[in-house]
Amino acid sequence: GFLHYTVTDCEFNSSKLNDIEYTQSYYYNKLEIVRFSSSVGKFVGYTEFGIKNAESWNNGQEVITRRGEKERVCFHNVGVDVEAALTKS
Repeated sequence: GFLHYTVTDCEFNSSKLNDIEYTQSYYYNKLEIVRFSSSVGKFVGYTEFGIKNAESWNNGQEVITRRGEKERVCFHNVGVDVEAALTKS
């Protein structure tokens, strides 16, 4: 069989909200094919199939939706994540 999965990540490298990076990566058989990064602001393809998907997604509603995910997912959870880290240290 084939394995397809998506990894969504918020990287908190500083206490400033603008320094948070949201990424969503799409994998097929352990190979990353497409990634959205909030610092780049668009999808980037890493394989022939991924490049075709990235071009299509960058010209559609998908890229607009992903640009809002940084605020919806990362900003919403930054307080929870920081509080959890401080209580464990």
